[in-house]
Amino acid sequence: MKKLIEKFLGTKFVRLAIEEKADLSAFKEKPSLRVVSGIFFIILGSLLGWPAVAVLGFLAIKLNEPLLAVVGGPLVYGFSYLVFMLGMYFSGAKYTVIFFRWLCRVTAEKLSAWLNPEVA
Repeated sequence: MKKLIEKFLGTKFVRLAIEEKADLSAFKEKPSLRVVSGIFFIILGSLLGWPAVAVLGFLAIKLNEPLLAVVGGPLVYGFSYLVFMLGMYFSGAKYTVIFFRWLCRVTAEKLSAWLNPEVA
């Protein structure tokens, strides 16, 4: 376990996050219309996914039409995936990278303190 932690702490991404004191201050900025629409599409894609498949399954049973679930389920799920990916495209990777840099810094600091308790 100690070697795995040391390997994690030695990666360039983690070292830079610690050196630059990565934080979440970028989330205080007002997001652009593109980011807001991306988040909307991500939420919409999530709501369309499995709940819509479940509703189609329920309707297929109630209406005794198995093709409704067999054909409609994958189609609706595929459409929800496309909507979700459209949202990911619009919102971009900027905020994801900011969040993961902060998460790596915090995790690295905690692991360093656990690994070397006398230094902390």
